[in-house]
Amino acid sequence: MAKTSWLNRNERKRATVKKYAAVRAELKAKKDYAGLSQLPRDASPTRVVNRCQVSGRRRAFLRRFKVSRLTFRELASAGLIPGVTKSSW
Repeated sequence: MAKTSWLNRNERKRATVKKYAAVRAELKAKKDYAGLSQLPRDASPTRVVNRCQVSGRRRAFLRRFKVSRLTFRELASAGLIPGVTKSSW
């Protein structure tokens, strides 16, 4: 499990991105890069990290299922992800 502070920080970044989304779009349309640089750093969507919904792990994240590869394997083996079966040949 990831540290709670990392999860909270990421949620704070998501909120900041949402707050400044309209302002960023307007400044980008005007090509006002000086104005963009005046916005908070966390207002950029690239600062938000995709994290596993279960464990909070940020590496090896599967976007389609919103979990890490380790959590995915556990859930799939337990049959908790609909439509996912273990392949065998």
